[in-house]
Formats: sequence, C-alpha cells, structure tokens
Amino acid sequence: MALRLDGKAAAASIKADLAARVERLKEQGVNPGLGTLLVGRDPGSVKYVAGKHRDCAEVGIASIAEELPETASFDEIVDAVHRLNENPACTGFIVQLPLPKGIDENAVIDEIDPAKDADGMHPYNLGELVLHPRGELTTPLPCTPHGVVELLAMNGIDLNGKHVVVLGRGITIGRTIGLLIGRKEINATVTCCHTGTRNIHELMRQADVIVAAMGSAHFVKPEDVRPDAVLVDVGVSRVTDPETGKSRILGDVDPAAREVCYAYTPNPGGVGPMTRAMLVSNVVDIAERSLRA
Repeated sequence: MALRLDGKAAAASIKADLAARVERLKEQGVNPGLGTLLVGRDPGSVKYVAGKHRDCAEVGIASIAEELPETASFDEIVDAVHRLNENPACTGFIVQLPLPKGIDENAVIDEIDPAKDADGMHPYNLGELVLHPRGELTTPLPCTPHGVVELLAMNGIDLNGKHVVVLGRGITIGRTIGLLIGRKEINATVTCCHTGTRNIHELMRQADVIVAAMGSAHFVKPEDVRPDAVLVDVGVSRVTDPETGKSRILGDVDPAAREVCYAYTPNPGGVGPMTRAMLVSNVVDIAERSLRA
C-alpha cells in the first residue's frame, strides 16, 4: 500500500514547534504578527485568509487584517501595502491573490517591503534564491515549494540525486520549486513541463517524483507512474456535478495512480496545510532574525 503523506499531521507538528519558538521570542520582548491584505470577497480567498488567522491563533502570533472592497483602486491597495510595511506590529504579511480584475498584481507585490514578505514571492527574495544555489539563505522562502520539501523530508523522502518532474510553470510552485530543490543542500535534478513539452508522459514515467501543479483534473494516470515514484498533487480544479449542481475539488493526480506509486500527497489535505504552516514559519523566522540584526 502506498504511503500517504499527511500534510495536516505534518503541519500540526510544525505549528507546535513554532508555538514554542514564539514563546521564546515573547520572553525576549518580540511579539510576531502576521498581516493579510484582502481585496474583495472572493469565497476562496476569504476562506484561505481566515485559515491563516486561525493558524496565527494556534501558534500565538498576532493577526493584522487589512480589508478593502472589490472596487478599490490600485492606489488604495498600494496605500494598504504601505500601512503594513510601516506597522511595527506586523512582522510579515501577504497580499491575498487574486486581486480584482484590472489590478496589476506584480506591481502591488513590488510595493511589499522584502523584509516583510511572508509569502517569499517578492522579486528581491526570489532573486536571492536564484543567486545563492548553496549555503544558508536569510530571506523568506516561497511557501508552497518549501512546504513540499518539508513534507517529503518529514516522511523520510530524500531528494538528493532524484529526478523531479514538475508539471506546470506557474509562479506559485512550477517555476519556483526548481530553484529550491536544485540547491546544493537538496541536490535534485528538475524537469519543468508545460504546454510546449512534447514528451510529457514519457518524462513522467522517468520521474522519481512528480509534482503536479497544472490545475488539470486527474491528468496523472496510473500508466504515467513508476512503482517507486512519489506523487505530489498541488493542482486544483473545481468541478460541478451536472446532476446535483454541487462543486467539488479535484487534484491533478488520478486517484487510481495512488494505487501504483510509492507515496502520494492527498488533495486536499496534503500540500495546502503545509503552505499555510510555511507562511507562519516565515513570520517567525523574520522575527528571530530581527533579534540577530
């Protein structure tokens, strides 16, 4: 039977450790705080932000919430970013995406103070990841790739020398995970596949690890998977049942593929909880670095 990589259990363990670290910070007069900027009331975003604030409560850090209506202008959104940049109670923060149609998301992200970038997705911090393929990094790491690495490590899965095939080139993980796991300390070989990849199924059959992040429901089939492969299911598709009208979430990995692999992440319940845990971890890391500055 394949090994189920339980992201909820792993995230709970990480948050317990973070809570202890937060207590030590408070003893030294440092009170970490996570800020969120939510523009509009997209149901998925509202739910995700609420989950982040629950995580804050679990580990004992403060929550700072900025909320704007969907009609907010670019300048109003940037003003909110600057308020979080300047708020001493806010150790790190995120701008919840997507932003309303017509708002340049990259231009908004550019306005975040890189030292407060809890998502690890500011161009400066991604640039640091590019520039330092070995040694210690002192800038925030992108949460979803970092969460994947931690989940695999906590289950004894070593990526050293492994061939990792990534499906998708989105910024959240597709393009960023290669920067992280290709570093000397992890030492994986990464192939990034996308719509221009002609031999994608052949590449999947060669992979030690498949990271599926396409948003294409059940794309990875049993015939694409080696028996010793690890399947990391990140993609999300919302599918509506034509009979009931109800929608449900499907991952990129066909459930049947889990029957023929070595290990897999459930979706939901795999990478998602780890992403949130890494967000809080970034905030605690930033607070601890402030003591050493």
